[in-house]
Amino acid sequence: MPDKRLSFKEMCAEFDVTPRTLRYYEYIELLHPERDGRARSYGPREIARMKLIMRGRKFGYSLEGIRQWLLIYENEGTEAQMRAWVESADRQLVELAEQRAQLEDAMAELQRLRDDTAEALRKLS
Repeated sequence: MPDKRLSFKEMCAEFDVTPRTLRYYEYIELLHPERDGRARSYGPREIARMKLIMRGRKFGYSLEGIRQWLLIYENEGTEAQMRAWVESADRQLVELAEQRAQLEDAMAELQRLRDDTAEALRKLS
């Protein structure tokens, strides 16, 4: 069974990204598709890298952070690389917790202002 390959258009659809985003990931060398003229072809390695890029974006990593993450996966298996990943994940978890706390504060303040305004409107009626 041949390896799964995706065209540029299929890759965009598979990962729900715009063509501009996919080209940018190539430009900054996160992805390296095979080329046949202007056509691009994405094999299993690039599909796996894109999955990791999307996961990194979901976790709030910067593109440079994702680049470091991909380097770990490229050279997978060594204890030092796994330690680096755990340290990176620990730092990101702290960052996400701080962002969540800020978001919860903003939501609580917005709810209070909304409720105060709704009460003022009720009193005007």
